[in-house]
Amino acid sequence: MRNKELTLEEFKTGQVLLFDKPLNWTSFQLVNKVRWLIKKSCKIKKIKVGHAGTLDPLATGLLIICTGKFTKTIPELQGQIKEYTGTFTIGATTPSFDLETEIDQNFPTDHITEELLQETTKKFIGEIEQTPPVFSALKKDGKRLYEYAREGKEVEVKKRKVEISEFEINTSNFPEVDFRVVCSKGTYIRSLANEFGQALNSGAHLSELRRTAIGDYSVENAMNIESFEKLLPSRENN
Repeated sequence: MRNKELTLEEFKTGQVLLFDKPLNWTSFQLVNKVRWLIKKSCKIKKIKVGHAGTLDPLATGLLIICTGKFTKTIPELQGQIKEYTGTFTIGATTPSFDLETEIDQNFPTDHITEELLQETTKKFIGEIEQTPPVFSALKKDGKRLYEYAREGKEVEVKKRKVEISEFEINTSNFPEVDFRVVCSKGTYIRSLANEFGQALNSGAHLSELRRTAIGDYSVENAMNIESFEKLLPSRENN
């Protein structure tokens, strides 16, 4: 994490800023906040600011925000592998595969053992086909999937190939199980939760999610908005 005050010229030349996105913030809200703070402190009307990979509002963790000319590097950053930790709740599903929607079905869990959990993770290692959640921002016929879902309309969602290189389960408080996943771009951890539940002959949904790394960038080096404000040009220097 930086502790040196940044100048307007440095923001324009380009910065890669690591943020620990708070719970219930959208990635767009965090980008907007950063842009507004830069414009206000540097007394400018516009500056390019963008993020390298969306995090859902119910997720926390690493969000990379680029400024100025470094926004051109966003596609490269988006393509890097990502690491997540969090919690699956076994035995129940939701339409959104996470806590955005209410539980719609309950399933038996008596047959699930520690051994079954560990064996089932192996089915997801490597290249797999995954169905994105219908409650997602992916587009079909020019419309976001979540818009169809909220209207109660059924829509066919095409499977996509993703790669999972590491998948670990730790049963700390069953039916809640903690996990760690290292995966490729485009992987939906919500879908992984749902499909993991199915593979257990039960159900599951994502109840907590934190992105801990993108490529070589770690959330351990990330900052919050308050820390970022301390890096902005002070008024006496304007």
